[in-house]
Amino acid sequence: MHGVGPPLVTPFEENGDVDYSRLRNLVGWVERRGVDFLVPCGSNSEAELLTFAERRRVVETVVDEASVPVLAGTGHPGLRETVEATQAATEAGADAALVVTPFYYHHDQDTLAAYYRDLADRISLPLYLYSVPAHTGVRLDPETVGDLASHPTIAGLKDSSGSIGDLVRAQQRVAGEQFDMLVGSGGVLGAALDAGATGGILALVNLFPERVAEIFDVHDDDPDRARELNAALADVNAAVTAKYGVPGLKWAMRERGAPAGHPRSPHEPPDDGTKRHLESLLDEPVKS
Repeated sequence: MHGVGPPLVTPFEENGDVDYSRLRNLVGWVERRGVDFLVPCGSNSEAELLTFAERRRVVETVVDEASVPVLAGTGHPGLRETVEATQAATEAGADAALVVTPFYYHHDQDTLAAYYRDLADRISLPLYLYSVPAHTGVRLDPETVGDLASHPTIAGLKDSSGSIGDLVRAQQRVAGEQFDMLVGSGGVLGAALDAGATGGILALVNLFPERVAEIFDVHDDDPDRARELNAALADVNAAVTAKYGVPGLKWAMRERGAPAGHPRSPHEPPDDGTKRHLESLLDEPVKS
């Protein structure tokens, strides 16, 4: 996967049901604004709040509607569930699988490496590693990434650690391999591209797909301009990720006319103060 793609939000109705009609419309909304691929059932998709059957249908819906590649989130805490979810994504027609590090229990790097090798031996889809320590409490070390990159089924990494240093170290260890380095933190996309990343899977792409796509598109010819564009989105990126999370992201998307739907419990809708802050942040990136 190269370019930028959203960890596509899952639209819910106010009663908490998945709104598959809005999901289909959302695929078209982001595609028309220049995304390179789509990632259903990622962190910002509220994947951990979906049942197995819902996750399967969400992936099927996105694949059926999409005209760009689909990288489906299939990771679970255990191997068997992840294999089953990845097989379901394969049957749905997904192009690759994004697999988060096993979570809840603590696992050392040797265990994580063994898990990914075992998984890769059991599936046919290209496998993208996913390191998101803010949610899981564990990160994939650059040495582990380098060790796994030689497996023929392991195609890349989404690094949401926020550490450019770790990304550079991982990049050095996968040199010579066909291996995609995707950054997962919107605030550092420009710097990550400088460091050799091939693109990003970013919550911000749900909100400003055209703006983030521009950062990627201009980078090779004008990296200074790419960093400038990235900096202009830093405040709104922080607001819809670390500060207000999925409820804030979905509210902001609806303000932009995106069919984002509502968050699912235990998420709560943003309060009036949050809405005012988000509203103040939305104007400048649109006008710039």
